[in-house]
Amino acid sequence: MSVGATLTKFLLEEQRKHPGSTGSFTALFSDLVVAAKIISREVNKAGLIDIIGAAGGKNIHGEEVQKLDELANSVIIKTMEHGGHLSGMASEEMESFVKIDGRYPKGGYLLVFDPLDGSSNIDVNVSIGTIFSVLRCQAGRELTEADFLRPGAQQAASGYILYGTSTMFVYTTGHGVHGFTLDPSVGEFLLSHEDIKIPEFGKIYSINEGNTKYWFPGTSKYIERLKSSDNDCCARYIGSLVSDFHRNLLKGGVFLYPGDKKSKNGKLRLLYEANPLAFIVEQAGGAASSGEGRILDIVPQGLHQKTPLIIGSRKNVDEAAAVWREV
Repeated sequence: MSVGATLTKFLLEEQRKHPGSTGSFTALFSDLVVAAKIISREVNKAGLIDIIGAAGGKNIHGEEVQKLDELANSVIIKTMEHGGHLSGMASEEMESFVKIDGRYPKGGYLLVFDPLDGSSNIDVNVSIGTIFSVLRCQAGRELTEADFLRPGAQQAASGYILYGTSTMFVYTTGHGVHGFTLDPSVGEFLLSHEDIKIPEFGKIYSINEGNTKYWFPGTSKYIERLKSSDNDCCARYIGSLVSDFHRNLLKGGVFLYPGDKKSKNGKLRLLYEANPLAFIVEQAGGAASSGEGRILDIVPQGLHQKTPLIIGSRKNVDEAAAVWREV
């Protein structure tokens, strides 16, 4: 399809390739697009109205909640709950999942999301994003937590919305990765990056070196190997997962958030962050590992389970995981 096609048109064309499709999945994405536009509008007003700063509480992970965190979480729930395409939702910001109650019809999908990744960067105008994952479920059946606890390989779709110099919507349904950029003059996401492929190897590595003193030996050995290699590797770390991942997806490289002496399992959430991005990177030709194995093979034990994450170009990820196993 030609560059400049709207996201809705692109989805409809994909739908027509599956004659038995009901259109529910396409409609679900249409609701997500509305949520993305609303959040993008509010993010772009940050600093002009009172939506910057802490909300005055902590989430279930003990992290300070930002006002925009709460707003984005509320926007997604309110936009998605009435469409009849979902049976439930789970958010990084909420302790338990949300069932679609009797006010609205239930559908055959579940939505799992991080409403605003990188929110600690809001105050300094650094790119942030929304990460989402879609799972299939049996419509009409009573929903339990177990319905959400499925390996990432079973995702029906995943994606992220990046709020940066432009707003981008990047997603996969298991048939390649496609990126759409919001044209504010017409209010539509237009195809800008069709069939994204990550380079097999990249020179960029992204890791918080402020945690060096807490690293396990495998992490230290791998980073030192990068610094002393002849590949002219360079460090690029924003501290906003969506931003770091998006750059490496387009340019090649590896992002690492390993377990360390402070947090054995790292700090990234399997369901809300690692699984969605792992699905995307694999569809783009890359890889995602916990250091012990493939991210998408992990069977979750809880809604807020954490995991170490190595993600990016396949050769980089394979090398990093191999070095970890050596130590």
